Amino acid sequence: MFLKSSFTTLIVGVFVVYVLHTCWVMYGIVYTKPCDNPKSTNCITPFLASNPKLQLSIYTSLRPNAEGGHTLIHKEEDFDIDKKFERMINVSLPKKTRNNGTLYALIFVHQVGVNPWQDHRQVHLVAQLTTYMVPKPPEISLIAGEDQTQQKKRASANPGDHPVAHWRSRLTFNIVGDHFIFDREYLPSDVHRYLRVFQNGKKMVYLPLLFVDELSNRVKDLMEINSTSAELPLTLTYDSISLGRLRFWIHMQDAVYSLQQFGFTEKDADEIKGIFVDTNLYFLALTFFVAAFHLLFDFLAFKNDISFWKQKKSMVGMSSKAVLWRCFSTIVIFLYLFDEQTSLLVLIPAGIGSIIEVWKVKKAFKIQVCWKGAKPTFLFGKLDESEKRTEEYDTLAMKYLSYLLYPLCIGGAVYALVFLRYKSWYSWVINSLVNGVYAFGFLFMLPQLFVNYKLKSVAHLPWKAFMYKAFNTFIDDVFAFIITMPTSHRLACFRDDVVFLIYLYQRWLYPVDKTRVNEYGVSYDEEPKRKSHKD
Repeated sequence: MFLKSSFTTLIVGVFVVYVLHTCWVMYGIVYTKPCDNPKSTNCITPFLASNPKLQLSIYTSLRPNAEGGHTLIHKEEDFDIDKKFERMINVSLPKKTRNNGTLYALIFVHQVGVNPWQDHRQVHLVAQLTTYMVPKPPEISLIAGEDQTQQKKRASANPGDHPVAHWRSRLTFNIVGDHFIFDREYLPSDVHRYLRVFQNGKKMVYLPLLFVDELSNRVKDLMEINSTSAELPLTLTYDSISLGRLRFWIHMQDAVYSLQQFGFTEKDADEIKGIFVDTNLYFLALTFFVAAFHLLFDFLAFKNDISFWKQKKSMVGMSSKAVLWRCFSTIVIFLYLFDEQTSLLVLIPAGIGSIIEVWKVKKAFKIQVCWKGAKPTFLFGKLDESEKRTEEYDTLAMKYLSYLLYPLCIGGAVYALVFLRYKSWYSWVINSLVNGVYAFGFLFMLPQLFVNYKLKSVAHLPWKAFMYKAFNTFIDDVFAFIITMPTSHRLACFRDDVVFLIYLYQRWLYPVDKTRVNEYGVSYDEEPKRKSHKD
């Protein structure tokens, strides 16, 4: 017991140190030490402090170094860095780009009336306007089917699982509006690569800090390029940015790039981008703390749940049907996420959760696997009288529940088959099952409530794991407000609150008397004595 307590204390201590260290690192990113004496030769002053007249010019090219030619697609002759704007333009695609090629945008900020290619005081960045992704298979009506013409179009549109060129329909860029004076000795390494300086007398002057926001390039904004795509729309978005936010964005962008180098696809990286782009900066900080506590409670719930089931010898008071349902639902959700080609960040935890639930079913039904060569044999353990009584209550609860659940699930599946479109019959089956899990999954938590009611006891439940999961459920409520998610998933967060509140009410209604032997032959006062005698 002491070792378990010490291990939990160690984990909480490590968590606190991690949070404090992360806060310190974030402070170091956002805060930059300015130059104390602006007249010192160690200071680098901003070129924008002299209020120069600037022009914005954007070109397209087949190569990032503009070899082979470039085309001007937009310019702002009177460019004010403090005024944000959004422009919608049409970009003509070269033949090579239409044939699964690439295209780059070259963004120049230079002096008015000077050719950017000849201006020695210009800054420019290159942004890729195309990316490669495997196209999503088209969806059809499974009842109406498709004719031969549609089949040919489908085959030509989806030649296989080969990546094809997609158009980034948004280009977002920023310039630091702060007239910040850098100290050469404390120059941040992340800003150094964006800093272009020139000598102006005895002073060092840096040109405008131009930044292309790659985090704003989302999968939902991508458009597939084909041979008939002569022109495609491009939304240009500009806004000034603070130095602290620029440094934070650089670090986040580098983190996403590192994930892609490790094999994460564009869709995998998009899940992370959404956290930063779709969330306000203050909400983002709140999200970090909420996510940190969510991770802690997830780990503690996982630890206590595994410990509970590892020591579990009897299923008295436990709903085996609920355990079986949780196993089924987690596997269905995993298959659904796999069918939808969801990010690995979501898919891997779902797969691990499915394996754990299968292990719980093995423990709940006392299944033993015996191997005779390469052929497995499954042996089921017998139930004692107390377990049989629990099983009767569990079966009765499921009988009442089936009157409501089955018609709703079948009706929803038939409606989806008639009115919605799917990639295949397998996709319809998985979607129908997962919709049933999301919509009515909480109903399968009710048999356990019914068993608790009939036995007038909650002593059999893993309350430590339940409480950690309850904390996480309420944390999910916070995420439901600050994170973009489907409405069905948002409602699922709140419906779980109701069930957990009923569990807490039963905990109050059927208190555990630790001074007597309970209905399962366990005395809480005697348990420590037995352990001490064993020691």
